[in-house]
Amino acid sequence: MATLGVNIDHIANVRQARKTIEPDPVQFAFLAELGGADSITVHLREDRRHIQDRDLILLKKTIKTKLNLEMAATQEMREIALDILPDYVTIVPEKREEVTTEGGLDISARKDFFKKYVDIFREKDICVSAFIDPLKSQIEASSEVGFNYIELHTGTYAALKGREQYEELQRITECSYFASNFGLTINAGHGLNYQNVSHIASINKINELNIGHSIVSRALAVGLEKSVRDMKALIQNKQFK
Repeated sequence: MATLGVNIDHIANVRQARKTIEPDPVQFAFLAELGGADSITVHLREDRRHIQDRDLILLKKTIKTKLNLEMAATQEMREIALDILPDYVTIVPEKREEVTTEGGLDISARKDFFKKYVDIFREKDICVSAFIDPLKSQIEASSEVGFNYIELHTGTYAALKGREQYEELQRITECSYFASNFGLTINAGHGLNYQNVSHIASINKINELNIGHSIVSRALAVGLEKSVRDMKALIQNKQFK
Protein backbone atom coordinates (compact mmCIF):
# COMPACT_ATOMS: atom_id res chain seq x y z
CA MET A 1 0.00 0.00 0.00
CA ALA A 2 1.35 3.39 -1.01
CA THR A 3 2.38 5.94 1.59
CA LEU A 4 1.72 9.69 1.36
CA GLY A 5 4.28 12.43 0.90
CA VAL A 6 2.80 15.90 1.41
CA ASN A 7 4.26 18.79 -0.55
CA ILE A 8 3.98 22.05 1.42
CA ASP A 9 5.31 24.43 -1.24
CA HIS A 10 1.92 26.12 -1.58
CA ILE A 11 1.93 27.13 2.07
CA ALA A 12 5.13 29.01 1.33
CA ASN A 13 3.51 30.48 -1.81
CA VAL A 14 0.92 32.22 0.36
CA ARG A 15 3.62 33.59 2.65
CA GLN A 16 5.80 34.84 -0.20
CA ALA A 17 2.86 36.62 -1.81
CA ARG A 18 3.20 39.18 0.97
CA LYS A 19 6.91 38.62 1.72
CA THR A 20 6.04 38.18 5.38
CA ILE A 21 6.56 35.49 8.04
CA GLU A 22 3.23 33.68 7.85
CA PRO A 23 1.92 31.17 7.16
CA ASP A 24 5.01 29.26 8.19
CA PRO A 25 5.43 26.04 6.16
CA VAL A 26 7.42 24.51 9.03
CA GLN A 27 4.40 24.75 11.32
CA PHE A 28 2.14 23.32 8.62
CA ALA A 29 4.51 20.39 8.13
CA PHE A 30 3.76 19.50 11.76
CA LEU A 31 0.02 19.53 11.02
CA ALA A 32 0.57 17.37 7.94
CA GLU A 33 2.40 14.83 10.08
CA LEU A 34 -0.47 14.87 12.59
CA GLY A 35 -2.77 14.08 9.69
CA GLY A 36 -0.70 11.04 8.77
CA ALA A 37 1.85 12.29 6.25
CA ASP A 38 4.64 9.74 5.83
CA SER A 39 7.07 12.31 4.46
CA ILE A 40 7.29 16.04 3.77
CA THR A 41 8.28 17.27 0.33
CA VAL A 42 9.62 20.71 -0.54
CA HIS A 43 11.03 22.09 -3.77
CA LEU A 44 13.84 24.60 -3.23
CA ARG A 45 13.84 26.51 -6.50
CA GLU A 46 16.65 28.58 -7.93
CA ASP A 47 14.50 31.73 -7.75
CA ARG A 48 13.27 30.92 -4.20
CA ARG A 49 9.70 31.65 -5.26
CA HIS A 50 8.24 29.73 -2.33
CA ILE A 51 10.40 27.53 -0.07
CA GLN A 52 13.38 29.40 1.41
CA ASP A 53 16.70 28.08 2.70
CA ARG A 54 15.57 28.84 6.25
CA ASP A 55 12.55 26.55 5.78
CA LEU A 56 14.71 23.68 4.65
CA ILE A 57 17.06 24.01 7.63
CA LEU A 58 14.20 24.09 10.14
CA LEU A 59 12.30 21.23 8.50
CA LYS A 60 15.37 19.02 8.71
CA LYS A 61 15.60 19.77 12.43
CA THR A 62 11.93 19.42 13.32
CA ILE A 63 9.96 16.96 11.20
CA LYS A 64 9.51 13.47 12.58
CA THR A 65 8.96 11.62 9.31
CA LYS A 66 11.18 11.94 6.22
CA LEU A 67 12.33 14.99 4.29
CA ASN A 68 12.23 14.79 0.50
CA LEU A 69 14.05 17.68 -1.19
CA GLU A 70 13.02 18.36 -4.77
CA MET A 71 15.75 20.23 -6.63
CA ALA A 72 17.27 20.96 -9.99
CA ALA A 73 20.53 19.25 -10.90
CA THR A 74 22.73 22.29 -10.26
CA GLN A 75 25.92 22.76 -8.30
CA GLU A 76 24.23 25.20 -5.90
CA MET A 77 21.46 22.75 -5.04
CA ARG A 78 23.88 19.87 -4.67
CA GLU A 79 25.93 21.84 -2.15
CA ILE A 80 22.81 22.76 -0.18
CA ALA A 81 21.59 19.16 -0.15
CA LEU A 82 24.95 17.82 0.98
CA ASP A 83 24.92 20.35 3.81
CA ILE A 84 21.31 19.71 4.92
CA LEU A 85 21.37 15.92 4.32
CA PRO A 86 17.68 15.28 3.60
CA ASP A 87 16.41 11.70 3.71
CA TYR A 88 16.37 11.70 -0.07
CA VAL A 89 16.49 14.12 -2.95
CA THR A 90 14.30 14.13 -6.03
CA ILE A 91 15.92 15.62 -9.12
CA VAL A 92 13.34 17.53 -11.17
CA PRO A 93 13.47 19.68 -14.31
CA GLU A 94 13.16 23.38 -13.58
CA LYS A 95 12.40 26.42 -15.72
CA ARG A 96 11.93 29.91 -14.32
CA GLU A 97 8.96 30.64 -16.58
CA GLU A 98 6.93 27.59 -15.51
CA VAL A 99 4.19 27.81 -12.89
CA THR A 100 4.86 24.26 -11.74
CA THR A 101 6.96 21.33 -12.96
CA GLU A 102 5.75 20.57 -16.48
CA GLY A 103 7.14 17.10 -17.14
CA GLY A 104 9.84 14.60 -16.41
CA LEU A 105 13.60 14.69 -16.81
CA ASP A 106 15.21 13.33 -19.96
CA ILE A 107 17.69 11.03 -18.25
CA SER A 108 18.49 9.04 -21.39
CA ALA A 109 19.81 12.14 -23.18
CA ARG A 110 22.25 13.08 -20.38
CA LYS A 111 23.25 9.81 -18.74
CA ASP A 112 26.90 10.75 -18.22
CA PHE A 113 25.98 14.03 -16.53
CA PHE A 114 23.40 12.47 -14.24
CA LYS A 115 25.67 9.56 -13.30
CA LYS A 116 28.36 11.95 -12.04
CA TYR A 117 25.72 14.01 -10.24
CA VAL A 118 24.07 11.03 -8.57
CA ASP A 119 27.33 9.32 -7.59
CA ILE A 120 28.22 12.18 -5.24
CA PHE A 121 24.97 11.71 -3.31
CA ARG A 122 25.33 7.96 -3.17
CA GLU A 123 28.80 8.36 -1.69
CA LYS A 124 27.10 10.25 1.17
CA ASP A 125 24.39 7.56 1.53
CA ILE A 126 21.66 9.92 0.31
CA CYS A 127 19.03 8.19 -1.81
CA VAL A 128 18.29 9.92 -5.10
CA SER A 129 15.07 9.89 -7.11
CA ALA A 130 14.52 10.89 -10.75
CA PHE A 131 11.26 12.61 -11.67
CA ILE A 132 10.48 11.09 -15.07
CA ASP A 133 7.64 10.52 -17.47
CA PRO A 134 6.28 6.94 -17.51
CA LEU A 135 8.51 5.76 -20.37
CA LYS A 136 10.50 2.54 -20.38
CA SER A 137 13.48 4.28 -21.98
CA GLN A 138 13.67 6.73 -19.07
CA ILE A 139 13.29 3.95 -16.52
CA GLU A 140 16.15 1.98 -18.07
CA ALA A 141 18.33 5.10 -18.18
CA SER A 142 17.54 5.91 -14.54
CA SER A 143 18.62 2.44 -13.51
CA GLU A 144 21.83 2.65 -15.52
CA VAL A 145 22.68 6.03 -13.98
CA GLY A 146 22.28 4.68 -10.45
CA PHE A 147 19.11 6.33 -9.14
CA ASN A 148 17.63 4.56 -6.11
CA TYR A 149 14.11 5.81 -6.77
CA ILE A 150 12.04 7.09 -9.64
CA GLU A 151 8.97 9.28 -9.36
CA LEU A 152 6.58 8.76 -12.25
CA HIS A 153 4.99 11.95 -13.53
CA THR A 154 1.19 11.62 -13.25
CA GLY A 155 0.37 15.05 -14.64
CA THR A 156 -0.73 13.73 -18.02
CA TYR A 157 -2.99 11.15 -16.35
CA ALA A 158 -4.52 13.89 -14.17
CA ALA A 159 -5.26 16.13 -17.16
CA LEU A 160 -7.01 13.46 -19.23
CA LYS A 161 -10.53 12.05 -18.99
CA GLY A 162 -12.40 8.92 -19.95
CA ARG A 163 -10.71 6.40 -22.22
CA GLU A 164 -7.56 8.47 -22.62
CA GLN A 165 -7.09 8.67 -18.86
CA TYR A 166 -7.61 4.92 -18.56
CA GLU A 167 -4.95 4.29 -21.22
CA GLU A 168 -2.51 6.58 -19.38
CA LEU A 169 -3.27 4.73 -16.15
CA GLN A 170 -2.42 1.46 -17.89
CA ARG A 171 0.86 2.95 -19.10
CA ILE A 172 1.77 4.06 -15.56
CA THR A 173 0.87 0.62 -14.24
CA GLU A 174 2.96 -1.16 -16.86
CA CYS A 175 5.92 1.14 -16.24
CA SER A 176 5.65 0.57 -12.49
CA TYR A 177 5.97 -3.17 -12.95
CA PHE A 178 8.73 -2.67 -15.51
CA ALA A 179 10.71 -0.45 -13.11
CA SER A 180 10.39 -2.96 -10.28
CA ASN A 181 12.41 -5.41 -12.37
CA PHE A 182 15.39 -3.06 -12.05
CA GLY A 183 15.14 -2.89 -8.26
CA LEU A 184 13.99 0.72 -8.34
CA THR A 185 11.65 2.09 -5.68
CA ILE A 186 8.70 3.67 -7.46
CA ASN A 187 7.00 6.87 -6.35
CA ALA A 188 4.45 8.91 -8.30
CA GLY A 189 3.01 12.39 -8.27
CA HIS A 190 1.81 15.57 -9.94
CA GLY A 191 -1.77 16.64 -10.45
CA LEU A 192 -3.23 13.99 -8.15
CA ASN A 193 -6.39 14.98 -6.27
CA TYR A 194 -9.31 13.55 -4.32
CA GLN A 195 -11.09 12.49 -7.52
CA ASN A 196 -8.27 10.72 -9.39
CA VAL A 197 -5.86 9.40 -6.75
CA SER A 198 -7.54 6.07 -5.97
CA HIS A 199 -6.64 4.35 -9.25
CA ILE A 200 -2.99 5.37 -8.97
CA ALA A 201 -2.89 4.33 -5.31
CA SER A 202 -4.17 0.88 -6.28
CA ILE A 203 -1.01 0.12 -8.30
CA ASN A 204 0.74 -2.20 -5.87
CA LYS A 205 4.26 -1.48 -7.11
CA ILE A 206 4.03 2.19 -6.14
CA ASN A 207 5.78 3.05 -2.88
CA GLU A 208 4.67 6.64 -2.25
CA LEU A 209 2.46 9.33 -3.74
CA ASN A 210 3.64 12.93 -3.50
CA ILE A 211 0.70 15.34 -3.38
CA GLY A 212 0.54 19.02 -2.54
CA HIS A 213 -1.79 21.40 -4.35
CA SER A 214 -5.04 19.48 -3.89
CA ILE A 215 -4.35 18.86 -0.19
CA VAL A 216 -3.54 22.51 0.50
CA SER A 217 -6.60 23.60 -1.52
CA ARG A 218 -8.87 21.36 0.55
CA ALA A 219 -7.16 22.55 3.71
CA LEU A 220 -8.51 26.06 3.08
CA ALA A 221 -11.95 24.63 3.82
CA VAL A 222 -11.36 21.87 6.36
CA GLY A 223 -7.88 22.44 7.81
CA LEU A 224 -4.58 20.83 6.86
CA GLU A 225 -4.63 17.98 9.35
CA LYS A 226 -8.06 16.77 8.15
CA SER A 227 -7.21 17.25 4.48
CA VAL A 228 -4.15 15.01 4.91
CA ARG A 229 -6.22 12.42 6.80
CA ASP A 230 -8.80 12.41 4.00
CA MET A 231 -6.18 11.91 1.29
CA LYS A 232 -4.50 9.17 3.33
CA ALA A 233 -7.86 7.40 3.65
CA LEU A 234 -8.32 7.42 -0.13
CA ILE A 235 -4.83 6.04 -0.69
CA GLN A 236 -5.57 3.26 1.81
CA ASN A 237 -8.89 2.52 0.08
CA LYS A 238 -10.94 3.74 3.03
CA GLN A 239 -13.87 6.13 3.21
CA PHE A 240 -13.64 9.50 4.89
CA LYS A 241 -16.32 11.72 6.38
